[in-house]
Amino acid sequence: METSGRGATSHGDSPPVSAADRRRVIHDATLLILLPAALAVVLGLTLAPGPGIALALIPAALLAPVLAAVSVLRRRPLVVSTADRVTLLRVGLIGVLTAAGVLILVEAIPARSWTLAALAGVALLLDAVDGWVARHTKSSSASGARLDMESDAAALLVVSCIAAVTVGWWVVAIGATRYLFVAAARFRPALRGDLAYSLFRRTVAAIQASVLWVALLPFTPVLFATAVTAIALALLVISFTRDAIRLERQGTEEPVR
Repeated sequence: METSGRGATSHGDSPPVSAADRRRVIHDATLLILLPAALAVVLGLTLAPGPGIALALIPAALLAPVLAAVSVLRRRPLVVSTADRVTLLRVGLIGVLTAAGVLILVEAIPARSWTLAALAGVALLLDAVDGWVARHTKSSSASGARLDMESDAAALLVVSCIAAVTVGWWVVAIGATRYLFVAAARFRPALRGDLAYSLFRRTVAAIQASVLWVALLPFTPVLFATAVTAIALALLVISFTRDAIRLERQGTEEPVR
């Protein structure tokens, strides 16, 4: 599924990476882990109902950032572009949202607030920003596109879990669908194929983020939030089904080697 706004272009033979560039990447990865961890500690000390929950906030906040940091540190060449840094900022926000989600589940904070909506809004909006930066700085790369796509998926999953407290747990399917598609691809090789650009797919992806954010706004009626998220989920299922059918057809059309 195409969820990223950043193209995957090849740079061919990359120039050697300097020691300063390597240190910069390590610095970025370190900040990516330390900042969400620090905010999780603050949330635990100020809002957690008990020490157990306070401790649980730290791994919750670090799950996405650690995975992203490992992905970045395994790159060859070991470089991080400006667009990547925007994506890493988004991953850090996803970590904080995950910690907030834990507090919501234990009813330590409300499921809808202006602070939460603002945080989620920035995390979702940065998806468009990193793509714009990548295009205008001509720094698109396959590794950057993968990082962007995975952060998109993580953001939708976390925000859908938070929205589920308001509209019902069925809405988690919005965030889980992409992971289910990837899991299905392990058993159906045809689903691992490449898909051509689709305006419908991109539009549906944007609708998911917008609708989930609207569901977090304190003034949004619950009935309206439920209705629009249900419509968004239906569109997402249609989009994934179309892509699955196309990939299966591509798989049957490929010549036997």
